[in-house]
Amino acid sequence: MSTAIVYYSMLGNSEMIAEKMAAKLGADVIRIEPDKAYPDKGAKKFLWGGKSAVMGEQPVLKPYEFDADKYDKLILGFPVWASRPAPPICTFLNDNTVKLSGKKISVFACQSGNGAEKAFERVKKMIGIDTFAAELILIDPKTRVNADNDKKIESFCEKIRR
Repeated sequence: MSTAIVYYSMLGNSEMIAEKMAAKLGADVIRIEPDKAYPDKGAKKFLWGGKSAVMGEQPVLKPYEFDADKYDKLILGFPVWASRPAPPICTFLNDNTVKLSGKKISVFACQSGNGAEKAFERVKKMIGIDTFAAELILIDPKTRVNADNDKKIESFCEKIRR
C-alpha cells in the first residue's frame, strides 16, 4: 500500500509543499481543481473565496483520478479561507467520504493569517474522525521562505512514515 497527497492550491503554496512531501515520501500526488477557477488577484480573490468558504460551497471539480483502494495513507493539503478548508477540498471529501474510511489521514494547511486549526476541525467532522495522524500549518511558504519550514515538513513526513 502507499500514500497519496491530495491537494488544492490557488497560488502555489500547497502545490509546493505537496511536491516536497511527495519527494520525501515517494507518494502519489493528486491535484484537484475546480471546474471554474476562483479569481486569484485583488479584492475579488478574497470576496469570492471567502464567500464560497463561509457558505460551504462545494464547486464542481475537473476530472481527477483517485483510487482509494491503492492507498492506506492519505495527506490532504489546502489553503485556509476564512478559517475553513478551501471549497475544492470540501467537494473532494464529500465525494469520497466512504472511500476514506479506515485510512490513516494527515493534513497540511497553508495560510496567510490564522484559522488552520478550525479548518482541521471542520475536515475531521466532514469525514467523521477524531484525530489526524499528522498536522502541519505553514504561513505563506512560497513567499515567506523560512528555514524552519523544512524542519517542520521533515517532522510531518516522519509521522507519516510510522
